[in-house]
Amino acid sequence: MLARRQRALRHYGTSDAGRVRLLCFHYAGGNAAMFRDWPRRLSPDVATVAVQLPGRDTRLDEPPHVHMGSVVAELLDLLDPLLDEPFACYGHSMGARVALALAHELRAKSRPGPRALFVAASAAPALRTPVRGWDEPDEGLIAYMRDLGGTPSIVLERPDLLELFLPALRADLTVVATSGAPVRPPLDVPLHAFAGVGDREASPERMAAWREETTGPFALDVVPGGHFFDPAGVERVFDVIATTLAEPR
Repeated sequence: MLARRQRALRHYGTSDAGRVRLLCFHYAGGNAAMFRDWPRRLSPDVATVAVQLPGRDTRLDEPPHVHMGSVVAELLDLLDPLLDEPFACYGHSMGARVALALAHELRAKSRPGPRALFVAASAAPALRTPVRGWDEPDEGLIAYMRDLGGTPSIVLERPDLLELFLPALRADLTVVATSGAPVRPPLDVPLHAFAGVGDREASPERMAAWREETTGPFALDVVPGGHFFDPAGVERVFDVIATTLAEPR
């Protein structure tokens, strides 16, 4: 378990010195490296811990998950030693759905939940928006990647890189597409959503319905960019997280 935990959890910055841990969940096909610069942009009181799902990067030799239940079950094992201190969750796209599912499972097991939930670029679960690409041929999946942006052109142009990248992406999208919107009471945690003004998959209108996922405070920020935010949009995310986690609870 220790070796798997070391591959799966990336402690960026002074991870264990933080007053609040920020558990970060990447987008479909992504990896933990998207969060490697976050400690420089957040308060030293925030410890950035990025989760790396199997099927990519340091976990390339492990089969990716295709069901949300198995994702959450693994996360409970991996994160258990980190949940004894205050923590919050941030998820981008698929990661938003993973963070939500984890919060619900912690509540179901009477475990302490996140003090705040930050979700970005993910249509609200209650809308049951169809997920593109996951059950299409590779050509359709690649077209979906091009539409979303964010994938380096070198990956799209090299068959050898696509061969490594597509299985994890397809598995991740399968997790989201088949997870549905379970009927369950909303959480009672503060929830802050971020939507790219030009995001067609998770438009501000589709992100607004995240308010149904909590009885606590809800806010929606529309930021510059598309599915992957512009630098100014990312800065807004940092500002909100820093301000929220600095507030006493």
